Amino acid sequence: MKRSTLAAAVAAAFGLAAGAAQAQVSDNMVKIGVLTDMSGAYSDLSGSGAVEATKMAIEDFKAKEKPAFGIEIVAADHQNKGDISSNKAREWFDREKVDVVTELVTTSTALAVMKVAKEKNKIALVSGAASTRITNDDCNDVTVHWTYDTYAVANGTAKAVVKQGGKSWFFLTADYAFGHSLEKDSSDVVAANGGKVLGAVRHPFPGTDFSSFLLKAQASGAQVIGLANAGTDTTNSIKQASEFGITPKQSLAGLLMFITDVHSLGLKATQGMYLTEAFYWDANDETRAWSKRFFERTKKMPTMVQAGQYSSVMHYLKGVKATAGDDTQKVMAWMKKTPVNDFFAKNGSIREDGRLVHDMYLMQVKKPEESKYAWDYYHVRQTIPAAEAFQPLALSKCPLVKK
Repeated sequence: MKRSTLAAAVAAAFGLAAGAAQAQVSDNMVKIGVLTDMSGAYSDLSGSGAVEATKMAIEDFKAKEKPAFGIEIVAADHQNKGDISSNKAREWFDREKVDVVTELVTTSTALAVMKVAKEKNKIALVSGAASTRITNDDCNDVTVHWTYDTYAVANGTAKAVVKQGGKSWFFLTADYAFGHSLEKDSSDVVAANGGKVLGAVRHPFPGTDFSSFLLKAQASGAQVIGLANAGTDTTNSIKQASEFGITPKQSLAGLLMFITDVHSLGLKATQGMYLTEAFYWDANDETRAWSKRFFERTKKMPTMVQAGQYSSVMHYLKGVKATAGDDTQKVMAWMKKTPVNDFFAKNGSIREDGRLVHDMYLMQVKKPEESKYAWDYYHVRQTIPAAEAFQPLALSKCPLVKK
C-alpha cells in the first residue's frame, strides 16, 4: 500500500472512531439546566451567581479540554416551589433535550426534581439545597449532593457554640423540609455535647415579620436562639432581634449563613458569630484566583453554593468527556470513582449515597477593626475533615448503601 493511501486509511479509521465517540453524546450537544431561585429569599446566595458560575465552568472546560461536543446552558427561576421545579425539569428533559439539571437551592425543589430525574434517567446535581433527606430517605442513583448539608453545618456551628458556653437553645425554624432537618440535626449536636433544647417555633417560608416568633424565643430564656433558616429569613431575623433588644442579651446562632449575609448585615451586626462553610474565597491562592474572576463578572464574592456549582458542573463535564458520551449510568459511575480535586474540594469523593464528602470549615466573623480589605470577613477557626464533617454511612437510611 502506498504511503498516501495508508495515511488516508488511518485518517479514515480515526475519523470513524471519533465520529462514533461523538455519536454517543446525544445530538453531539450536552445541555445543562440551571434551576434556581432567581428572585426570592435565596437569590443572593445562589440565583444569577450560580448561573454565572455554570458559564465559567463551561468556558473553562472548553478552553482546557477542547471537547468534540458542544455545550449549552438554559436557566429558569423555580420560585422555591416544588411543582414549578418538577414541571420545568420534565419540560427540559422531554422537549429541550437537557442532560443534567443543576443547583436546585431549596430542599423542596431538589426533592421534586430528583424524582423526575430518576424517572427520566437523567442526572441531578444539587448544590444549594441542604436537607440530609437528599442522601438519606430520598436518595437515588442519579443524584449527587455536592456542597453541604444540614448535618455538616450543624456539626460545625452548633458544636462550637455549645463548647463556647451556649448550653440552652431555642430554635427559630423555617417551616418546611430544610428547616425541620436543620433543627433536628442541630438539636442532636446540642444534646450530644451537653446542651439542652428548651423549645422551638416555626415560621412560614419565606417570612418578613419575625416579631412574634422572636418574642417566644426571648420568653424561653434560652442562652442561644438557633436560626434554622437561611437567606433573607436569616438576615431579617438578625435585624429584628437587634431592633427588639433581644441581642446581645441572648446570642444568635446562624446555623446556615453565607458570606453574602455577612456582607448585607455588616460586621458590626455579625461580629463574633460562628458559621460553617464549605468554601471561603480568601482561603488560599487557588480560591482567591477563581473568586476574583467571579467578582469581575458579578461584583460579589462567591458563596459556597456558587463555588460548589462550578465544581459540580466541571466534574460532570469531565465525566462526559472521559466516557465519550452522556449515558447517565456511565457518567455517574465515572464521577463516583474519580476524586474531586479543584479549588473547591481537595481529595473529595462521591459516596454510594450520592454525597460528595470534603472538608468543611468553622468560621468566626471578624470584628470591624480586624477586617483589612473588602470581603475580609472570616477567621478560619477549624478545618473539619471530610470523614467527620458529614453523616457517617453507618447512620444512613439510603437504600443504595450496603451494610
